[in-house]
Amino acid sequence: MFALLGASQNVAFVIALVLMMLIGLVQLVGLAGHFGIDAHVDGGVDVDADVDFDILGWLGFGRVPLMVLLTLFLGIFGVTGLLVEQLSHDLLGAFLSPLFAVPAVFAATLPMTGAAARLVARILPRDETTAVSLDSLVGEYARIVTGRAAAGSPARARVEDVHGQAHFVMVEPNSRDQVFEEGEAILLVRREDNLFRAISRGDHRLPHIGV
Repeated sequence: MFALLGASQNVAFVIALVLMMLIGLVQLVGLAGHFGIDAHVDGGVDVDADVDFDILGWLGFGRVPLMVLLTLFLGIFGVTGLLVEQLSHDLLGAFLSPLFAVPAVFAATLPMTGAAARLVARILPRDETTAVSLDSLVGEYARIVTGRAAAGSPARARVEDVHGQAHFVMVEPNSRDQVFEEGEAILLVRREDNLFRAISRGDHRLPHIGV
């Protein structure tokens, strides 16, 4: 084993494994302050590029964080290289020249990294965003919290999205002859830029809407 790791022909593979362990250590230190692994934020880079035949996707970009992908590549490259060199030593009695072994192992590592990234992506938890578009608030109940809404005079209303997050929007009655008083429950029916149109609910008692 020491002969394998210490051979000059295997320096590139040993360095790859050392770098893999260092990156893995950094990742573990980062996880000490975060429960779980963030698949797109902690050490991750989202790659958005148009590449023929989706080469980046084939290699695993966008499936797992960039640092995880790099760790996979270095680990596979280092282990595969050492295995190939050990096999060469056992069968031929000598290690392969790095001029041949490094490019060959590098080429073989690319598809293996892509396959490993697809497997890891199934294990890593995915980011879930609770961000919603303003249009998605149309059809939701709201309540006037500041001011008196009338035609040409919007008031501030509080509305909750499907995730239960509160949004504060400016509201005018959908009908010019309507007026919404502070505390009144309303239904958002359409949006015009940053202004919402609403109709009165009439009951004023919507337990899932806070004030």
